[in-house]
Amino acid sequence: MIELSAADIAAITGGVLSGPAQQEPSRVVSSATTDSRESLPGGLFIAKPGEATDGHHFVAGAFANGAVLALVERPVTDDAGNEYPAVVVPDAVEAMGKLAAEVVRRLREHSPLTVIGITGSAGKTTTKDVLAQILQEEGPTVAPIGSYNGEIGVPLTVFSAEYGTRYLVIEMGATGVGHIEYLTSMVRPDLGIVLCVGSAHAGEFGGVERIAEAKSELPRSLSRDGVAILNGDDARVAAMSEMTQAPTVWFTEDPTFGTAGTAVRAEDVSLSVEGNPCFTLVLPDGGRHQVRSLLIGRHHVANLLAAATAAHVLGVPGERIASALSGARAVSRWRMERTDRPDGVTVINDAYNANPESMRAALATLAELGRGRRTWAVLGEMLELGEDSVSAHDALGRVVVRLNISKLIVVGEGARAMHTGAVLEGSWGDEAVFVSDVSEAEGILDRELEPGDLVLVKSSNGAGLRHLGDRLATSSNNHPGGLSL
Repeated sequence: MIELSAADIAAITGGVLSGPAQQEPSRVVSSATTDSRESLPGGLFIAKPGEATDGHHFVAGAFANGAVLALVERPVTDDAGNEYPAVVVPDAVEAMGKLAAEVVRRLREHSPLTVIGITGSAGKTTTKDVLAQILQEEGPTVAPIGSYNGEIGVPLTVFSAEYGTRYLVIEMGATGVGHIEYLTSMVRPDLGIVLCVGSAHAGEFGGVERIAEAKSELPRSLSRDGVAILNGDDARVAAMSEMTQAPTVWFTEDPTFGTAGTAVRAEDVSLSVEGNPCFTLVLPDGGRHQVRSLLIGRHHVANLLAAATAAHVLGVPGERIASALSGARAVSRWRMERTDRPDGVTVINDAYNANPESMRAALATLAELGRGRRTWAVLGEMLELGEDSVSAHDALGRVVVRLNISKLIVVGEGARAMHTGAVLEGSWGDEAVFVSDVSEAEGILDRELEPGDLVLVKSSNGAGLRHLGDRLATSSNNHPGGLSL
């Protein structure tokens, strides 16, 4: 983080100095966090209110770890009744946004900085990870940790930048109209990537069209000097080219889409036997480069193309783009995370997030990789689908049967319609089972998994199946017909 004094922070946020900070407004912070356990010497601790707890309760712990200033909504005292040095603001989260905006302004003032915003209903984190791996070879690059993509995560990403940062990659998530607009007002992106419009969070948004409206806030925010990077294979995303004053560069698998010099394409797409996407990267300048990704699943072609398009716009040579795409790995956890165990069982843990589109993509990958093997789909609830939840889960249960997945375990009451759909589609006997919780699912896998089996574990984050996936990945087959867990 660039250094800021207590006086700077008070001026930027409209806050008031409290405690020893009143007598020492020049005290400087060089890092910032909302987690007291991550506080560093010379750091700023941001005491934001939370759903489960209140950051103000952890101010003492932050200072014990070396923090020298707190951003709070009320003064906090130690056991002796002395106030901790702080900047007091009405709203800590809003203050974070103001600080982030000022940090970006100062970074731009100091040296060249390009801010790349990424949004979409799926693929944001993977695209962010791949793009960051390309750009870090071109200059100092900062990108989010995991899925830091909201009103807390975006400022924390910005705070990790230093003077001299060349590329700032920002993942932008939303649960309602106006959220991305707020994030764009904070960081003022130069490039805006929109991946897709799906049904994730449809219940919160009020429908897919409202999701499209929210995602369009990114290209709408771009200036004439910016570039909108849009998915030509998603009609709702393609329509956003009419909503931005910035020029558009497309990424697509359609050889007829776009005009000459405006599209980055993937041709001759295939999957390796390990499930890695392979394709010819075709750039607007006519360059053709072979890519063999280390990611798993055909659906990652769009994410790889999006990252390649941004890199091309930024002037990275085609051969370096293709080389980086071929070497890029999944950095963030629980996203098609493959483990080949010594006993011959393969586990794919993709249980960080789930919506109907990503579920179908993961199941298609399971079917493709599972030819000649027994396949298991261990599936939990897709959250925040609103009134479409039952029909969406039912439809996925039918997809499992149509793809000839050997075994389906549906976990949790919220996902029960998947089991119902599978049964109605013709999956009887023990091919599809419903269990109420993770422990029941684990018991079945303990008894029945065999060497050579391929297991996909997928659900929304809140369903908790990712931890089951972790345990499966580190287990070994120590007795016939089952696992030692």
